[in-house]
Parts: sequence; structure tokens; C-alpha cells
Amino acid sequence: MPVTAPVLGRSLGERIHEFRAIRGFSLTELGRRAHVSTSQLSRIERGQRSASPMVVANIARVLGVSVSVLHGQPYIHMLQRDHLDALLEPIGSALDSWDIPDEGPFRSLDALETEVRSIVDLRLRTKFAEIAEALPALLIEVAAQTQRYSPGRNRERAFDLQAELGRTAAILAYRLGFIDLARLALSRMAAAAPHSGDPCQVAIERMERSAMTHAQSARSDRGLALMRVALRDLDDDGTPATQAVRGSLFLRGASLAFQAKDKSSSAELLGEARELAHRIGDVYEHALMFGPFGVALAEMGADNDRNDHAAALKKAASMHLPPKCPPTLAAHFHIRKARAQAWMAQHDEALESLSLAKATAPELTRYHPHVHEAVGVMLRARAAVPDTLRKFAQWSGV
Repeated sequence: MPVTAPVLGRSLGERIHEFRAIRGFSLTELGRRAHVSTSQLSRIERGQRSASPMVVANIARVLGVSVSVLHGQPYIHMLQRDHLDALLEPIGSALDSWDIPDEGPFRSLDALETEVRSIVDLRLRTKFAEIAEALPALLIEVAAQTQRYSPGRNRERAFDLQAELGRTAAILAYRLGFIDLARLALSRMAAAAPHSGDPCQVAIERMERSAMTHAQSARSDRGLALMRVALRDLDDDGTPATQAVRGSLFLRGASLAFQAKDKSSSAELLGEARELAHRIGDVYEHALMFGPFGVALAEMGADNDRNDHAAALKKAASMHLPPKCPPTLAAHFHIRKARAQAWMAQHDEALESLSLAKATAPELTRYHPHVHEAVGVMLRARAAVPDTLRKFAQWSGV
């Protein structure tokens, strides 16, 4: 029978409980199949313990639903209110028109590069509605440009733009819970990247794909294997762009290994990232910032996932946003800090951190599952809910 998503506004634990009841699983049976202890699963269902992404992925696999459904995504009522659901369909149509010739007229590559840079800036500020409105026509126009040129630098420039737009479409769709659309967009990026003349684009596509591979596959080692392939194929030529991408690959691999409980690989990759960050400092390339701040942020995430929220807050106290920090990275810092503060019963501080995240990257914050987790923790801990928390909960759809 088709599964209907639980009532919106429920916590992750309540959704797990409801789907467990639908499937007829006892706590013991679900825990056995998902490799989670019965006591841990019980505490997750009651909202007394956070669940790592790996645990959520295993539970979702056993229950036969996507991770996004367990998190209450894509929050269809909110997407409809923001008119994003209607805007996503044309992106899929544009991706399906990837290789259809166009008669023009054609703008210059310089003009298209300027527009793509503005789209990337919107992506970093999580202006999802503006991106979704502009993306379909731009996807079609850039796809036509790739067919216009003979092999050479201009053709590579067109494919580089195509790869970046595919990446943008994939990130937008994935963050909103539209996994099939995200996979389609990444397949287009994977086709364009090798023709861009930039090996970093190939590595970035693999990094973006690793998140979906890890979340959707029953094999927890697939995403990590993808990162090792990306690192193998991206030679370190000493340039800032390559080092920023390689550093990001190290961090993604360390996170995936941690979630897969491969402690030795996680420590090895995190050590590589830490050593590289120490040598090059904070570097911003390909819409990625890598350096000491990014390494500390990854360590904060691992602390939270192992429920060592005190360690996460201790690390946060010594961190400062670097110059030119992308809004998405800054928002993730505030969200991870808020998650730790909520579980440590520092509710006023957690709400302040969430407000900073909202001001920095509103749509990322609004749809982020860890924001919903933190707000849920605070709501359950208080008999009388303050107006400020109630308004934030309403805004974020909790």
C-alpha cells in the first residue's frame, strides 16, 4: 500500500514511530534490521536523543521510505506557499532538453559567465525561489552553447557553465527533498564536467553525488568509495582551486567514514584535511571554502552526531567566521551551534543561533532537518512556549 507521510509538524522520532507502526515492526525488530540498539531507537522516537545521518539512513532503508520523508521533507505545504513546487517542474523539463539544438540568438560567453556567477551567488545565499525562476531558460541557453563551438577553449567554457548549472540544479533539488530531480541534474553535470577542461568539476560532481549515494544506498561505504576515487583522480597541482577541492573531498570522506563507523578511515581523512588546512589557511574556490574553519565545523558536526554536544559548543567558542565566508557555510555553523545548545538546554542561546542562521541563509535554515530537530527539542522541553520560539517554529514549519 502507498505510504502517506505523517502529519506535518511531528518530530523525526514521531515519524519513525508512525512508519514503524505502519510496517508492523517492533522496536526490537526495527533496531535489529537497522543496526540500532533497542534502547537507542526508543530514545530517538521519544525525542530524547538525536540520530546521526547514518542511523536515519539505515532506519529509512528498513522502513522503505526516503530520508527526506523521515525528516518531513520536502515540506510540501511550505513549498507550495513559497511557490517553489511550481518552479521546480520547468527545471526538470530544461534538463530533459539538455542536448536539443537551438537556433539562437546567442549571448556572448562573457555575458553568460556573469549570469552564472550571479546564480551561484544566489545559491550561496539560498535564494531558492529566485534560482528556480531563472534556471530553466539559462540551462537551455547554455546547453545550446556547448553545441555551437568546435573543440577549443570556448567549448570548454560553455561546458564549464553547463556543469556549474547542473550542480546548482542538483543542490536546489536535493535540499528541497526532490531526489530524482537532483539525480537527473547531477547526471547532466557528470556528462558536462569532463569536457570543461577543469578536473575540479569532475571531482565536485562526485562530491555532490556522494551525499545522495550515501543517504539512499543500503551500502554505507559507497559514498566513501566515491570520495577516494575523486581524490585519486584529482592530482594536487598546488593551485588554490585544486587544494580547496581536495580539502573538501577529505572532509566529505571523513564525514562519510564517521557515519559508516569506519573510525580509522575517518581519522585518516580528517588528519589529511587538518594538515592541508594548516598549510594553506582558508581558501575560497569553486564556491567552496576550505581551511581551518571548515575542519573545525566538520569536527563540530561529528561531536553533535555522537551526542557530545558539550564538545561541539567548546569548539564553537573558539571559532570565528573567516573573511568572505559563504552564507551557507556561516549558516551551517549557526545551525550546528544551535543543535548543540538545544540539547544542552541552552534554549535562549539556541534560538539566538537559529535567528542568526535565518538572517544569513533563510531558506537553507527554514528547510534544514537539524533546525527542525533543535526546535522540536526546545518545544518539548517547555510547558509554556515563548512567543519568539513559537513564531520561529511556525516560520520553519515545525
